[in-house]
Amino acid sequence: MQLDILFEDDDIIAVNKPSGMLVIPDRYDTNQPSLNKLLEAKLKQQIWVIHRIDRDTSGIICFAKNEQAHKYFSKLFMEREMKKYYTGLVVGRLTPAEGTIDKPIIEHPAISGKMITAKKGKASVTDYKVLEEWPLYSLVQFRIHTGRTHQIRVHSQSIGHPIVCDSLYGDGKPFFLSAIKKKYRLSDNEETERPLLSRLALHASKLEFKKEDGTEITIQAPLPKDIAACVNQLNKWAKPAF
Repeated sequence: MQLDILFEDDDIIAVNKPSGMLVIPDRYDTNQPSLNKLLEAKLKQQIWVIHRIDRDTSGIICFAKNEQAHKYFSKLFMEREMKKYYTGLVVGRLTPAEGTIDKPIIEHPAISGKMITAKKGKASVTDYKVLEEWPLYSLVQFRIHTGRTHQIRVHSQSIGHPIVCDSLYGDGKPFFLSAIKKKYRLSDNEETERPLLSRLALHASKLEFKKEDGTEITIQAPLPKDIAACVNQLNKWAKPAF
């Protein structure tokens, strides 16, 4: 497949990961394609994983191209010196429109693979800022200061605004144009309505960091076509919220 390379130098390579692709191979299903294996085949060299994003999340993922870079960038992530921004489409309107969610996160006691907020959990901090809003939805920028599993998804749910199409922390329902467009009608060649979006509406949109030599780097990944299509239709058919 065609890889969307956003940044590359002698030390790192950053790729715009499509939703649904694994960052590293699944231990239980080694036949599934993974981004690191595809990159190694393309570069014809070993690469090292620096960080990860959920399989269903799209956007920026970085790999180190040598061991020294791997050690340096892993330290940046561990010491929270890597600024990580995400863009997500959420259910409802956030009040206030900008703020911080500071709620510890821990594994769900009964459901494997799910996380919850709880006092006994690990410290987890997420800043949010509404970029656009409509009566039933909001486009939000998130900045995570910690890297907990499903952090944005858990925090969004905890304040009553789950990520659109999130089957684990929301209702998982696809985003249909008929939900926002009055008098929606199927075209003559359609038997059923196709959703504009049926995957998690979360995108890793920007990374900011300093390289070991002090060079400041900003990497950005534009909003993917499927989420952008939802935003365009919301702007067209859903009156902006005031």
